[in-house]
Amino acid sequence: MTTDALFKHIELLQGNQPWGRFLDAGTGEASLRWVTGLDTQNWTAITADPQRARRMENKFSDRVREGDRVLSGNWSDPLLLQGEVFDVVLADYLIGSMDRFSPYFQYSFLRRLRPHIGTRLYLVGLEPYHGASGDAGGRLVMEIANLRDACILHAGHRCHREYPAEWVIGQLESSGFEVEEEKRFPIIYGTKFINEQLDVCRRKLEFIENQELVSGLRSRIDKLREKALAFYDVHRGIRFGYDYVISARPVQ
Repeated sequence: MTTDALFKHIELLQGNQPWGRFLDAGTGEASLRWVTGLDTQNWTAITADPQRARRMENKFSDRVREGDRVLSGNWSDPLLLQGEVFDVVLADYLIGSMDRFSPYFQYSFLRRLRPHIGTRLYLVGLEPYHGASGDAGGRLVMEIANLRDACILHAGHRCHREYPAEWVIGQLESSGFEVEEEKRFPIIYGTKFINEQLDVCRRKLEFIENQELVSGLRSRIDKLREKALAFYDVHRGIRFGYDYVISARPVQ
């Protein structure tokens, strides 16, 4: 399932209800490209990475209207968007990425976000990978993910930490939300996934001091890329895991 398809599902859930003031609570290029195409009153996009905020401002400068804004901020800051309420809020793979910027805050995040939501929260996530058993494609995805995380950790950086839909639903219900729908979408990975994940590995090598380790990791990255792309050429996709979309509303 592509990101565009997940956003199309959110549009179906929203139906004819107005988008109004829109908050992209953990923005990225894919989500903001979608948001700027909606009929919103205005939008606010938040990222914890100041460099990303500047890149996004530049990239989407021709789509910014009066009242639209890209902000750099962390949800662990109690003053972020203080007193502001948005009709619709999107949390697009945000809980999984929070470990990089506000570790362990996932357990407080939904309660922190609730006062800013007027009518609807749409939450998109990746179900954590489980054992691939006898599935060759699944084992390949796990190999890529494990190598990516190993490179990130050797570089002294933090990995994403994905949470299952069941955990998210429990957190929503204990944080003052009513869950309206949860739907899962099987994933078919392509060359974009293979190259993006292994490119992350390559970028992390510059932060690793042990050059013998760097040499071994670089060789492993190249061999795994060759193996994964060859698998894709035969199967035209790698089927493994699923994303989920959860729709919830704050309970008054």
